Amino acid sequence: MKLNELSPQQLAQLYRQELTSAFPPEELKPLRSMLSLMEQGRYQALGLYDGEDLVAYALIWLEPGCPFALLDYLGTMAGLRDRGLGGRMLDLLAEHYAHFRGIFGEAEAPENGDPAGEPLRRRRLAFYQRNGFRYGGYDCALFGVNYRALIRGAEDVTAEELLQVHQSIYRRHFPPALYQRFIQIPLRPGERPNPPGRWMEEEKDGVSQ
Repeated sequence: MKLNELSPQQLAQLYRQELTSAFPPEELKPLRSMLSLMEQGRYQALGLYDGEDLVAYALIWLEPGCPFALLDYLGTMAGLRDRGLGGRMLDLLAEHYAHFRGIFGEAEAPENGDPAGEPLRRRRLAFYQRNGFRYGGYDCALFGVNYRALIRGAEDVTAEELLQVHQSIYRRHFPPALYQRFIQIPLRPGERPNPPGRWMEEEKDGVSQ
């Protein structure tokens, strides 16, 4: 298996055929935003291929000069789940970004949202922990959803360093009004997420470039 970078056209096809069904609307940023970041060299779409077949994907948010890669979305193609492809993708990503201080991401906190979904949220968190990720030291809330910050990388990465990078990436992308309304990095102990919103509001209000 090997990693290949996807073109904007391939990302658009993946978005429409896979991401819209794999992720709830409040967690899925607009395709327009992804393509804009890709055009600026701040977003990579990587596909895991088994021969000619795309079997898994990872969308990575990058910022110039930042020694961390933000794992924005990770998924396995429908019908191919529970075959170890997600773990294989994470190992290949660690190799691909070995010159970075780490790859970090946001996994939905188990206690967040509908109690009926808690077992699934716990399984997702355990998946990342089995595959080399550790707690980054703080929670965050994005568009009303509570996440745990996770990091796979250098052992000397501190919560303060990761938090500064995390804040910087989102502040560069969102206008101040949207950041204030929808982004809570960190989510402090006892603090509740702001009222939920949808990434699609970004389409209406615009993003910073």
